[in-house]
Amino acid sequence: MSDRMKGVNPMQNAASGSGSTPEGLLPRRESLLARRDCAMRNLNTQQLLLNLFVKILRSPHSLRAGLRLLRASGSVREPSGPEAALRTCSRLFSIICIALLLGCGYRMVGKETHVPPGLNSIAIPTFINQTYEPGIEITLSQSFLREFIQDRRVKIVDRGVADSYLEGVVKSFTIASVSYNRSGFVEQYLAIAIVDLTMKNRAGEILWKESNLAEKQWFQASSIVLINEANKNIAIGQIGRVLAERIRSRIFYNF
Repeated sequence: MSDRMKGVNPMQNAASGSGSTPEGLLPRRESLLARRDCAMRNLNTQQLLLNLFVKILRSPHSLRAGLRLLRASGSVREPSGPEAALRTCSRLFSIICIALLLGCGYRMVGKETHVPPGLNSIAIPTFINQTYEPGIEITLSQSFLREFIQDRRVKIVDRGVADSYLEGVVKSFTIASVSYNRSGFVEQYLAIAIVDLTMKNRAGEILWKESNLAEKQWFQASSIVLINEANKNIAIGQIGRVLAERIRSRIFYNF
């Protein structure tokens, strides 16, 4: 049956053929055009920012001119109305927070305490060992040196140039078994160290003295001699660390 008999206009068939835009093609074309426009705007903005950065590097006074250029191009929009008020409030709040942080609001704990007058440097010679434990004086002395070096409020120097010096005497060191297994062998030991500490100034005057300062530490027993000795040395090091912390706190808090 011909198109005339169907009542269909042949011109309409020609218009609906290859020369027309298929359904769904127009929105896709509009989306592509929008993406292209957005990409061009981003490229222009990047070029403006790059030029502005180069100008700032050459002359910091060109910052205002660069901002005016960005505003004129539409890349930077100046807020107005409620948005401008909100941004101003947020900036003021940020400035207040920075001022509080830079002020007395936040400080490192332990670093704001006073240093005793005239105590700018200290010497810690090797302690005197009056026990039968070999090398315990070296371990304890190193623990005190490490504690004051990490504190950094006073300098650790030689005794000849120090404002003060800390003398130590290891008076006693004992080891006692505290727990056993079902077979009757020792599982855990308790190590106890007793020291005398004296702090003097450069003239030899006693600033303070602590006698019979005791500290204890448990350590695991072992049937292997080397492991047992290693555990004991670790316990001695922990004793020295705790004693050094106590003395450092006394010097800078309760002097």
